[in-house]
Amino acid sequence: MIPVSEALDRLFALVSPLPTQEVGLTAARGRVLRAPVIAMRDQPPFAASAMDGYAIREADLAPGARLLVAGEAAAGHAFAGRVGPGEALRIFTGAPVPEGADRVVIQEDTRRDGDHVILGDGISDNRNIRPAGVDFGAGDALGAPRLLGPADIALAASMNADRLTVSRRPEVAIIATGDELVAPGGDPRPDQIIASNAYGLHGIVEQAGGTARLLPIAGDSMGALAQAFDLARGADIVVTIGGASVGDHDLVGDAAAEAGMERAFWKVALRPGKPLMAGRFGEALLLGLPGNPVSSMVCAHVFLVPLIRALSGLAPAPAPRRLARLAAPLAANGPREHYLRAATGPDGVTAFSKQDSSLLSVLAQADCLIVQPPHDPARAAGETVDVIAL
Repeated sequence: MIPVSEALDRLFALVSPLPTQEVGLTAARGRVLRAPVIAMRDQPPFAASAMDGYAIREADLAPGARLLVAGEAAAGHAFAGRVGPGEALRIFTGAPVPEGADRVVIQEDTRRDGDHVILGDGISDNRNIRPAGVDFGAGDALGAPRLLGPADIALAASMNADRLTVSRRPEVAIIATGDELVAPGGDPRPDQIIASNAYGLHGIVEQAGGTARLLPIAGDSMGALAQAFDLARGADIVVTIGGASVGDHDLVGDAAAEAGMERAFWKVALRPGKPLMAGRFGEALLLGLPGNPVSSMVCAHVFLVPLIRALSGLAPAPAPRRLARLAAPLAANGPREHYLRAATGPDGVTAFSKQDSSLLSVLAQADCLIVQPPHDPARAAGETVDVIAL
């Protein structure tokens, strides 16, 4: 068995970022930006009023001052003239501040009297003007590579970019294996179970920015597996579920080798999920996940999601971790890195008492995985541990 960190390194050594494509802004969320977006002008491109009020000269600022209102400016409707001595301009938020003015007095600090405005006594020191370029300047960039969220897309739009260069979405073919499996909605025999892993993995892949392709369940025979691998060709990642252990019916490794897989590793020192297999499969990567539902989904968070991100052009990196406080004690760990299903409460995180790798009901209640290093001693409530968000 190899440690998780070495398994990830071997996986990342097989990765080359996928080609790029251009997409519109509304299709960019969750994609990886591969070319920077360059601003062509300042934002805002002019000094703008930050409040509704009156633009005046600093020299005319005095409690009780009576100023002639020379005109009006609104967002998208600049005042063409200049604010002179003894004058004020009625101005609204976002409007360009006219020449001559260097302060906006908010309307709550004024009183209108016909064609004049009278300044109040308690005017604040705030000039209420956003300088030109205060957000970004011409030539500033939204850097790449970058996983695009809503705020990034809004920033790109404000830079006047309508199309972005992003990575093609990794296509992931998912093959569930086993004579015991029946698709949801089917009619299982008493000795069969409903296939669930593939549907959970489909959600993980799509959430991570990939495109999932569910293939038919492959039975426990070399012929059925060979047919499944043929159907998977063209994908960037081929994921198999089950059949990678050492039982008489665990044929995935042999079938994958016959189909051309070059194995990178088999068996990783983690739980749940020791019988994990990976390698090169033609132009694709192959990741053989364990058959137990929780094992396959935990391994997907630990290995498949980082693999999708690396293929998308992000720097190869393990799943992000954060420190969390234990709300309850944690028993000592054995020789394998342990990913415990846990829930977050007001006092910190608590590992569920049941950690069996078949219990999807527990995984569905969990919002994080506590990562316990090999041979980690018992931990008391209040100590901090690494967690991976689910």
